[in-house]
Amino acid sequence: MAEIFFYHLTESTLDEALPTLVEKSVGRGWKATIQTGRTETRDALDGHLWTYRTETFLAHGRDGDERPEDQPVFLTVSPDNPNGAQIRFIVDGAEPPADLSVYERIVLMFDGLDEQAVAAARGHWKGLKAAGHALTYYQQRNDGGWERAA
Repeated sequence: MAEIFFYHLTESTLDEALPTLVEKSVGRGWKATIQTGRTETRDALDGHLWTYRTETFLAHGRDGDERPEDQPVFLTVSPDNPNGAQIRFIVDGAEPPADLSVYERIVLMFDGLDEQAVAAARGHWKGLKAAGHALTYYQQRNDGGWERAA
C-alpha cells in the first residue's frame, strides 16, 4: 500500500513548495506525476518548472507530449500514470486516482488559507483512512519547512 502524505501549505505557495519536494523525489530515483485539478494550473506549472530557479530546472512533460514514459516528471489533469511514476503529487483540488497501489507514495498538497481546499483535504483524509491507508500529515512551519503533525 502506498504511503500517503498530506502537506498543509500555510507559509508558501504551491509554486514555492512543490519544486523542492519533486526534486527530492527525483533525487531518490523516482519518477513523479503531478496531477492538477485544472488545465490552467497544469499549464502554469509547466512554465514554472522550467524557470523556478535560475541555476536549475525540472525536466518534465505534460498531457499531449509524445513519449510520456521517458519523462522523469509528468504534469496531467487525468488520473492516469503515463510515465510510470512511483510518486504522485495531487494539487489544485484534483481527486486522487481510484487505484493508489501502483505508487510508493502519494502527496496531497493543499492551501491552508483556502477553506474549500481544507474541507476537501479533510474529506480525502477521512475517505483514505476508512479505506485502510496509513496517512501522515505535515504542517508548514513559519520558516517554510515541514513538521510532521500526525
